[in-house]
Amino acid sequence: MSDFGLSVAQIAALDTPILTALRTSHAALALNARFVSRYPAAIAPFAALIEEGAQAHNELRDFAKLGPVALLYPDAGAPAPVAGLDVKIAAKVMQMIATIPAAAPPGFTPETLGVADVPDMLELTALTKPGPFFARTHELGRYIGIRIDGRLAAMAGERMRPQGFTEISAVCVHPDFQGRGHAKALVKALMGSIAARSERPFLHLYADNPGARALYERLGFVPRQIFEFRVMAAPA
Repeated sequence: MSDFGLSVAQIAALDTPILTALRTSHAALALNARFVSRYPAAIAPFAALIEEGAQAHNELRDFAKLGPVALLYPDAGAPAPVAGLDVKIAAKVMQMIATIPAAAPPGFTPETLGVADVPDMLELTALTKPGPFFARTHELGRYIGIRIDGRLAAMAGERMRPQGFTEISAVCVHPDFQGRGHAKALVKALMGSIAARSERPFLHLYADNPGARALYERLGFVPRQIFEFRVMAAPA
């Protein structure tokens, strides 16, 4: 897969998006040990190894006491198991990067979602399962939505922000409101606002989800990298 003329620093940021975000735009949220960093469990399960090894695995086990830990590994074979942690999810994840500009459709003004909307956001994400979403996930960035007759019909938002990039995430539409272009409109709106900050949109999706990939390709995203995704937790 191409690196699209990115600089060495940009490639490094996208190759290690969790660690880079925790060291830059989300540094104030980071929980840091010597060899591992993670987000607070109420925000996201994502963690990153600063350096592989036995001590890193010890720190990862300690962090897993706070809640499950989710890591992205380069797609170079199965990652080393972490003794004492159970693998809950093992999957291939595709990283896609925007290659063309986009903006919200004319006249489209989504609702900005915040603390008061958390119950509705949790209900929608529990129903549609776009990825990990918790009570404080909205603190990672800007989340926007569409309400119809008072119901949260669709939403999307910003998650990891490695320097120079912003990840679009939590794109979901209630089954009662699918097929109306809501996801497309929300993603285009986020793409426009991200570009206005001189940042570049990117995203992750399960590699075996051709429907989502086709949607994002129509919006100008192209595959860049495949990661091995692991969610691990302490034994029950």
